[in-house]
Amino acid sequence: MKNYLVKKDTIPVKAAFPVIDAHNHLWGNWQVDKVLQTMDEVGVVCYCDLTGNVHIEFSGGGYIITPGNISDFFENCGLKYPGRFYCFTMANFARPVHEPLFTDHKAFTEECIITLNEHVRMGAKGLKLLKELGLHYRDKDGNLINVDDERLAPVFEEAGRLGIPVLIHQADPSGFFEPVTEENEHYESLLKYPSWSFADKKFPRKGELLKRRDNLVRQHPGTVFILPHVANHAENLGYVADLLDNNKNVYTDFSARLDELGRQPYSSRELFIKYQDRIIFGTDMPANIDSSVDMYRTSFRFLETYDEAFYAPDYDGTFNRARWPVCGIGLPPNVLEKIYFKNILKIIPSLKESIDNEIIKNYKL
Repeated sequence: MKNYLVKKDTIPVKAAFPVIDAHNHLWGNWQVDKVLQTMDEVGVVCYCDLTGNVHIEFSGGGYIITPGNISDFFENCGLKYPGRFYCFTMANFARPVHEPLFTDHKAFTEECIITLNEHVRMGAKGLKLLKELGLHYRDKDGNLINVDDERLAPVFEEAGRLGIPVLIHQADPSGFFEPVTEENEHYESLLKYPSWSFADKKFPRKGELLKRRDNLVRQHPGTVFILPHVANHAENLGYVADLLDNNKNVYTDFSARLDELGRQPYSSRELFIKYQDRIIFGTDMPANIDSSVDMYRTSFRFLETYDEAFYAPDYDGTFNRARWPVCGIGLPPNVLEKIYFKNILKIIPSLKESIDNEIIKNYKL
């Protein structure tokens, strides 16, 4: 379809302030030089690999998780490029989904706590849990393990004791839980990533997953939770606002949800301004591919400008397919500064010691 709209396009070459990409991965490879090249070109001063002790990469109509060693992250990133990268750990939550997560829950949590402490001593800044918990993982009796399962409570309490955040992914866009038909607004996404369809009734419904996650954050008020992807309910910003109002230990990011936010720019702008101290920047898209620079600049464009009718990248950071056009929300400078880097430094104070502050201090367009 040809578009005849005449409009002004304002694409930032670099972000208005230094950027910490607080939600990303290294996507199963160590092409760190390519990632750094992208970062320097667009003004990303620091980059978080959330899955520091596993490898995660797009493959087979979704993503594949394989075991890794957190020492590899520190060798290839942390030590080689000090101040530019940090990581979270998955501890021992990265198990094959066809195997029980645990047979002895006490042994599992004890091992997890030991691993978590060890990785934090090495420099990990938080705990990351993927959506497999709540959707796939089962115990030795074949029962689905929910995120608020009391057997896992010691792990979340330990994160609070250590003063590290837990970034936990629960649920997905609402269309991922509906039949894969042409009426589904994510139809093409689900054709591209068939493993992301949870329409089968063997999976919990999205509402159930969010209810259990919200119960989890209430059970552990002394633990900071980062609920990514606009708390995984970007289609309902009223719900997200209530969640933030009622749980002071909750923060969120907007990684991989520019499309959802950009089609409701008035409500999104209101949310970002009201909760400017609770939202952090993240992309959750590769930074080592040809479209990575444009991917970042599209995020900056959404945050900084009032541009209309442009397109967000796909979930893998490419632009070869678009769901719908989006609009920018033109945030004030003081809000941008918090979202780009100040909020994550508040959540993880130790980053102030390890990050390259000279880059932030001397940041120029």
